[in-house]
Amino acid sequence: MTTPLTLRVHSSIDSIDPLAWDELVGEQGSPFLEHAWLHLVEQSGSASPETGWHPQHMSVWRGDKLVAAAPSYVKTHSMGEFVYDWSWANAAQQLGVAYYPKLVVGVPFTPVTGNRLLVASGEEQGLEDLLVRGLLQRAAETDCAGLHVLFDPPGESKRLESLGGASRLQFQFHWKNRGYESFEDFLKIFKSKKRSEFRRERKRLKESGVVVERLLGDQIQERHVAAMSRFYETTCMQFGGNNYLNEDFWGQVLDRFGHRMQLVLARDGDKIIAGAFNVQRAGRLYGRYWGCSEERRFLHFEVCYYQAIEHCIEHGLEVFEPGHGGGHKYPRGFEPTLTYSNHWIQSPRLDGPIRDFLKREGAAVREQAEALNERLALKP
Repeated sequence: MTTPLTLRVHSSIDSIDPLAWDELVGEQGSPFLEHAWLHLVEQSGSASPETGWHPQHMSVWRGDKLVAAAPSYVKTHSMGEFVYDWSWANAAQQLGVAYYPKLVVGVPFTPVTGNRLLVASGEEQGLEDLLVRGLLQRAAETDCAGLHVLFDPPGESKRLESLGGASRLQFQFHWKNRGYESFEDFLKIFKSKKRSEFRRERKRLKESGVVVERLLGDQIQERHVAAMSRFYETTCMQFGGNNYLNEDFWGQVLDRFGHRMQLVLARDGDKIIAGAFNVQRAGRLYGRYWGCSEERRFLHFEVCYYQAIEHCIEHGLEVFEPGHGGGHKYPRGFEPTLTYSNHWIQSPRLDGPIRDFLKREGAAVREQAEALNERLALKP
């Protein structure tokens, strides 16, 4: 007889065996889906009920074997999600219907695409359907007004759409390695004026006395992480962001996740004045946090973009994802890349208008991304 499947809900990632969870993530999965990362943000209190992230991880078991899972959180706000649904919440308020709490499937404060329905290799596709049914049931049991799957890959998004989820499109700017042999080789894709501009930016920062270094894995020390923690806090204060990553997180990240970390640090003499916190896995580099204690011209471009691109070229990485937003990224060779999310809204009065809006918005987003690709300031 076939062993029956059972659904379970976990109020902490710690109640799931790390090896079993990571086997679902797979070797090519996002580093932010790894058990170590989710454990770190939860155990440190960065993603906790106190900060509005109530873990409700869904899992599927065949006997005592974990065969599928989804990282899930009940939330009472929309901060730290990067899908920007505040207008939907405002519309719900005007209609007199609930929008919160909501069940969110994704990684806290991490706008990085990755599978959200984690299914063991060799298992049937029907487990995805079972996960979605379980998530919708859990949303109802916890009085959630909606289910939201954030930053799922296109294939998974299409599957979720077939299961009733309204698909939303956004885009980010990603750098893609076209087989470049050096940073100078990469610059050849630009017109002469742009090449000269980027060289001048790097040269002037160096002439100002600033030295920039890249540290990977064992090269990173606690003092480097302490500096990065200060920069992160400064950036949150400067731009009004939520300071989710607390002292406990920064105190543990090197021990628990140092093997994935890459730091870019800028010094003036012996003083570290700026840094970027990046994560590396499976041929990709992910830019997550940046900050500085002193403003210097061209410092941000060098620490956040040029050093990361150079690192990818030297180490043969295929993609650099520098995070959400794109003001300074697009002119520097970062390409528009579509991102997806899927949404089930409980109230028919709100669900219908949102679905209509998403159809129009999706068409506009595709058109804009295509237009940006055509206008990339690259050498023909």
